[in-house]
Amino acid sequence: MIALMDKPITFAGSAILALSAFFGQFWYLFALYILFNILDWITGWAKSRRLCSESSRAGLSGVVKKLGYWVILLVAFLVPLAFMEIGKEIGLDLTFIKLLGWFVLASLMVNETRSILENLVELGYKVPGVLIRGLSVTQGLIDGKADQQNEKK
Repeated sequence: MIALMDKPITFAGSAILALSAFFGQFWYLFALYILFNILDWITGWAKSRRLCSESSRAGLSGVVKKLGYWVILLVAFLVPLAFMEIGKEIGLDLTFIKLLGWFVLASLMVNETRSILENLVELGYKVPGVLIRGLSVTQGLIDGKADQQNEKK
């Protein structure tokens, strides 16, 4: 029995190590965002299937859109690294700018979650209103914090 578990445990450990090496200490947030991407795609597919509006073109468009979000996320984390290096070179502490990536990640996670819930509502599931309103408030807070950061500059 233990021998059967060796391969899955080794695979899971290797996957976590790779994610940690690539995404850093908060790899699980990026893994959660991937999960949200997958759940949104599945619920969107189920919705289009129920409405008899399935289209491989629309599905491909959705996948390309998700990849675009990952590019935005990559840019949101890489640009601050560049500016922090420039700041070091000219003697300015620009470490606060790394908040940009976290704001973008949080905003994208809220958008994905809202999309999942909208798909579920359209599929006929009774989604508690508190979830939908809570996500709206959260998005407002994220947007408000981002606006405050821009005003400070």
